[in-house]
Amino acid sequence: MNFRKVLVLSPHTDDAELGAGGLIYKLLKDGAQIYWVVFSTAEESLPTNMPKNTLEMEFRNVLKDYNLSESSFKIFNYPVRKLIDYRQEILEFLVKLKVDFSPDLVIGPSLNDYHQDHQIIANEMVRAYKTFSSILCYELPWNHLEFKSTFFVNLTSEEINFKLQVLNNYKSQILLKRRYFQDDFILALARAKGSQISVDFAETFDVVRLKY
Repeated sequence: MNFRKVLVLSPHTDDAELGAGGLIYKLLKDGAQIYWVVFSTAEESLPTNMPKNTLEMEFRNVLKDYNLSESSFKIFNYPVRKLIDYRQEILEFLVKLKVDFSPDLVIGPSLNDYHQDHQIIANEMVRAYKTFSSILCYELPWNHLEFKSTFFVNLTSEEINFKLQVLNNYKSQILLKRRYFQDDFILALARAKGSQISVDFAETFDVVRLKY
């Protein structure tokens, strides 16, 4: 992969790591420059006894694992499940990034993702970059009824273990017993995807646009 500038879009803090944590790590190892945008820290979804900034702090720990600097990310605090109210602001921000960052690859949620916030980011991502960048959509199976695995990324044992390490930063989600944060789930999904291309582990993506 020869992508030099990569824009990663997370509707909420954890989406991109779950769907593309291995690919992001590979791209960084290959020397790509990453700019990562989170649109909601989902404060409203935390248990009442947790600090409101819990997910933001967990995401910042993720960035430390990836060795990303303060200039490599942007965190918005739009209210969870209400991104539709800010659709135009989000589009204008993404269009501005075309000039300010000029990514040759954008990684974001699937157009077939049924979560309402994910739908907004997926649609505005395509609207902003459909004639500009390559676009890959990551899979979050619990949000899909349909997903086209048209781009496979082979993950080594070291890379899948790094993904597990990164996701372990989300103690709040593990405490809530989110099934998709459990190691056995993550490994089983990566093995299933890997079996489709005869490797041990893989992540898969839906190609919206691939530009060479």
